[in-house]
Amino acid sequence: MTELHWELADEDATRAAGIRLAGMLDGGLVVYLHGELGAGKTSFARALLTALGVGERIKSPTYSLVEGYQGRHRPAWHLDLYRIADPGELEWLGLDALSDPDAVVLVEWPERGRGALPAADLELQLSYSGLGRHARLIPHSGRGERLLQRLALIA
Repeated sequence: MTELHWELADEDATRAAGIRLAGMLDGGLVVYLHGELGAGKTSFARALLTALGVGERIKSPTYSLVEGYQGRHRPAWHLDLYRIADPGELEWLGLDALSDPDAVVLVEWPERGRGALPAADLELQLSYSGLGRHARLIPHSGRGERLLQRLALIA
């Protein structure tokens, strides 16, 4: 399997996709989230984190750049690098914790942190499609490939 496509009719469908992906995780995962402003990256991330058992309010990391959480079974990180002009700006954030193989790491605007981030297991590209969104999931590792195979079985 090379990639998986989902049509997401609205924000509820985008959240459902995040919940669905969370339900298939059997360990850590690094996900790069791509899409224009308003395409649903943060909605997807919030739903996934909530489904992983994060009980606190999930804030958008637009201004803090990174938010850390503890789910039921693993740590999780949500990064929004929209305001980063150069990957060197990430050095002071202490991103070493992102390399934990059990952690779930969700990165919005990952191209702005190129070279300073852990490699993606999965890439999610969200694009506008009529009134809804189109989601394209592309694996970049064995973990990403196995996750897409599990997702495809219930599609």
